[in-house]
Amino acid sequence: MPADAVTAIAFDAELAGLDALETADRLPAKRRVTRLWSVLWPKLAALSIVLAVWQVLTWAEWKPSYVLPGPGEVLPTLWETIGTELFWRAVTNTLRRALVGFAIATVVGTLVGMAVARSRVLRRAIGSLITGLQTMPAICWFPLAILLFQLSEGAILFVVVLGAAPSIANGLLNGVDHIPPLILRAGKVLGARGIAMLRSIILPAALPSYVGGLKQGWAFAWRSLMAGELLVIIGNTPSLGVRMDFARQLSDAPLLMTYMIVILTIGIVVDVLFTAVERSIRSRRGLLAES
Repeated sequence: MPADAVTAIAFDAELAGLDALETADRLPAKRRVTRLWSVLWPKLAALSIVLAVWQVLTWAEWKPSYVLPGPGEVLPTLWETIGTELFWRAVTNTLRRALVGFAIATVVGTLVGMAVARSRVLRRAIGSLITGLQTMPAICWFPLAILLFQLSEGAILFVVVLGAAPSIANGLLNGVDHIPPLILRAGKVLGARGIAMLRSIILPAALPSYVGGLKQGWAFAWRSLMAGELLVIIGNTPSLGVRMDFARQLSDAPLLMTYMIVILTIGIVVDVLFTAVERSIRSRRGLLAES
């Protein structure tokens, strides 16, 4: 076969390979759009149902409009509010408290969970106490927190940490308890002991339950923080809870519901982030059925 013909055939093969690569790039993009839509449409449908029910209650005059305003009154107030500097200062202060409190709770809960998981004596001593602290309503801690820290940031962070840390510790404990013994024996055969066993075998195996504990811990931290901001009002420090309480005192129902929507939205966004992390972990471990 002439050299020119061989070269032409090779060139055509290379072009075909490039075309296949381009097609492969396009297909995942379409799949990503389809997957994104499959995630979004149920949420959009649920939101539409909530707005419809809310509007129907408004039309039925179940409560006076100054008590329960409709979406047509609240949504413009929301749009106007998010354009103000005071709103973003409140959001910034609340998120700062949430992140600091949750970070401290993560460290405390992880250390306590690891210690209790590795010590039978500690498990018998404080295992039930951790569960008891998790079930205790956060609002019950505020009288003690105010006595200890007065009306300060410390009182709020104290309750946030106590609300979140037990859930994180319990998540880690549950993950350790459900590690198959075969994995632990394999780690010992490979020479893992002490810290190496904890770092390389136990924590990776317990990761899904640990992330679930982090997710639940964030939920408790967020609820505790909102309760704290409603009770502990610090001068010249706007926050979502404080702004919501001011709206209640002024009987400004649209503004009150505006801040409730913002608090709910932040909670949903964080839940979506945790869900994405959980899905990624399950996918890497072959626990996610691909459709």
